[in-house]
Amino acid sequence: MKKRYLITAVILLSFLSLFVGAIRISPADLLDLRSEETEIFLISRVPRLVAILLAGAGMSIAGLIMQQLSRNKFVSPTTAGTLDATRLGILVSMLMFTNATLFEKMAVSFAFALLGTFLFMQILDRIKFKDAIFIPLVGLMFGNILSSITTFFAFKANVIQNMSAWLQGDFSMIMKGRYELLYISIPVLIITYLYANRFTVAGMGEDFSKNLGLAYKRIVNIGLILVALITTTVVLTVGMIPFLGLIIPNIVSIFKGDHLQKTLPHTALLGAIFLLVCDILGRVIIFPYEISISLMVGVIGSGIFLYLLFRGKAYA
Repeated sequence: MKKRYLITAVILLSFLSLFVGAIRISPADLLDLRSEETEIFLISRVPRLVAILLAGAGMSIAGLIMQQLSRNKFVSPTTAGTLDATRLGILVSMLMFTNATLFEKMAVSFAFALLGTFLFMQILDRIKFKDAIFIPLVGLMFGNILSSITTFFAFKANVIQNMSAWLQGDFSMIMKGRYELLYISIPVLIITYLYANRFTVAGMGEDFSKNLGLAYKRIVNIGLILVALITTTVVLTVGMIPFLGLIIPNIVSIFKGDHLQKTLPHTALLGAIFLLVCDILGRVIIFPYEISISLMVGVIGSGIFLYLLFRGKAYA
């Protein structure tokens, strides 16, 4: 898995993504800067591509950080309750701050995502038998509890349809002015790269980290803050995208090992490629209609997840 091949794949798939859709646009149409095709291209197609790249890279890196810090290959925002905690935060912001701006909703959702992730890590510390498969099952149960609470209060407040929109990840509504929140992922990815070696050491355990003079708790907290921030921006902008942060780091680790600084670029690129492929397939399978990205990633990702489980290569 060489980086140059991944970069080439990202470029080719990005070009294909720009010209796939219900409205046919060819490169020749873009020569007329005032044409309707050019306007659609700039307002819809380009923002959609940028959103896919940032969401794919961001969620994959979030999963990589969580797996490194928890020392379990099957932990991710999907299996740790982070996505469900974010949805609960969105509901709280809708009910208690009805006139809140997008950034205010983000602040509330971020707080819930961070709290939910911290709570899962506390549960993780108290589990005696850290089986590779038992841990994510606990996380899924924890997430389902949060999801049930969210659904109950959404029904009570008669906003269940609004909440369903956050449940289904979808890029079809991404347009200029509605995706810029994802740019937060860029500084987060830079910080992750700068802290990569510290995250790698922290992944070896608290005692080992302290022996090397590393402030273990502080590094873990920084990592969880980055995870919560990425998850919040993706859910608020696109919706929930399951399994992405789980399967991509596992695939990369099979070929490249577990050194975070070395696997970080490959994880980001492969995450973007996987999301691009799912999005393009979702647009062409029932053309001119679309299949939501959460459904495409859920179906393909769950199949890969089961393969990894049976393959037995990804251990805590």
